[in-house]
Formats: sequence, C-alpha cells, structure tokens
Amino acid sequence: MANGQEYCHFTKAVENLGDRWSLLILGHLVRTGPHGFNALTSLLPGISRSVLADRLRHLEELGLVVRDPSVRRRVAPYCVTPAGAQLGPVLGALTDWALRWVPEDPAMAERDPDVIGWWLSHLVEPASAPSVAAVIQLDIRGPRPRRVWLVIEPGNDPSLCDEDPLLGEERYVYVEGSADALFRVAKGWTGWRDAIDDRSIELFGDPRLVRELPSWFRAPLGDRPFTGSVARTERSRPAAAGAATGVGAG
Repeated sequence: MANGQEYCHFTKAVENLGDRWSLLILGHLVRTGPHGFNALTSLLPGISRSVLADRLRHLEELGLVVRDPSVRRRVAPYCVTPAGAQLGPVLGALTDWALRWVPEDPAMAERDPDVIGWWLSHLVEPASAPSVAAVIQLDIRGPRPRRVWLVIEPGNDPSLCDEDPLLGEERYVYVEGSADALFRVAKGWTGWRDAIDDRSIELFGDPRLVRELPSWFRAPLGDRPFTGSVARTERSRPAAAGAATGVGAG
C-alpha cells in the first residue's frame, strides 16, 4: 500500500511539473532570485508570453511561486515560496544527472534555434564589451531559420531581442551560419577564428566591430585579440543592413 501511495504522489508531481517549462521557470527563480515577467521571457528562449503567463499562473495555484511581497510596487517580480525553494535540491540533482548522463545534442539547436542566442548572451565578457552599444544580428540557417539580435553595451547585461533595436548601421555586426556551426561556437566547442577560417560562419558589417567581435566573448577565445583578415570586397546585405564588409566570405 505504501508503494502505491508513493507512486500516486510521484504521479501528481509529474502531472503538475512535467511540462517543458515549469521546472525551467522554477530553476531560474531558485538559482537567481526574483524576476519580473519580461526578465523571465528573456531567460527562457522559445517560450511565448502567453505560455509563460499560463505556467506562472499554474505555479502560483500550486503554491510554488508568488509575487515578491517585499517589493512595494504595482507589479512585483515573481519569487519562489518555501514550497518552491524546497525543490532546489531536486533541480540540482537533475542538473548533475544531465551533466553526467545526457549527451549534448547539436540537433537541439536546429529544433530550437533560440537557444543559440541565449547561450551566446551568457558567453559575453563584460570587461571586453565595446565602448558603445553594438548589435549582433544572428541569421541562423537550418530547418527553422531564425533571426535574433544581441545587444552588447558597456555597463549593462547583454540583451537578446526578437525585433531589430534599430540602432545606427555603424553599430551592427551581421553573423550568418548554420544552426550546427553557431551551436558549436555558442557552446565553446569551436572558436570564432576557426569557424571564420573554415567559413562555417560569416561576419559582415563595420570593419572595426567585425575585428573586435570575438574578443567580446569568453572561452574559448577569452581576451585574445582577433587578428583575422577583413575581406576587402563588399556584399549586399538585407535592406536594413545595406552594404557591409565581411569576414569569412567566399
């Protein structure tokens, strides 16, 4: 009978938390503290605002998440309750298990290319950010082509955007590559230099920013300056980009 009761409790837990997003939401709130709705949207690549609102509502109904009562403003950020915090060791154990037993799957980036921008945003080296705001336009080729914009500026965390931030054209670097090639750079398996040299990734835009871009990121390049050559030819870009200078172009 005891075993039957344990299975029933386990089934309830899976039914309530076994979807794609609930544990990811809880994981961010447990590890990094309260977050507002927009911040959670940025932290969860691929989630729609409607799905996030639905999952947060469900977690509130379960008593795992609440609006932070210590924040006295109209829209307080979300935080975990004591019941939600108790899931911390469970989430940690799942992470450890995945690191040990679940192999990396490059095909995941083709199924969900949004994760590439998210990983790259977490590789940015704040101390090496450009002196003025710069925009990396990522054109991800594959079964599900995707275009996202990564804004890097001194003094602020990188910002991943679904829409063009519309800064001056001189602030842009255009990065093109397959989901697989960009996945390997974003995960640190391949350096920018190698990806540019083998032409699996191409860079275009302001020549100075193109040269500097790899130094904005941590491993594997770290703080090493980018010394790759800049092609002298020009190539047509999308209407928003105009003509641009390229690296790695054929």
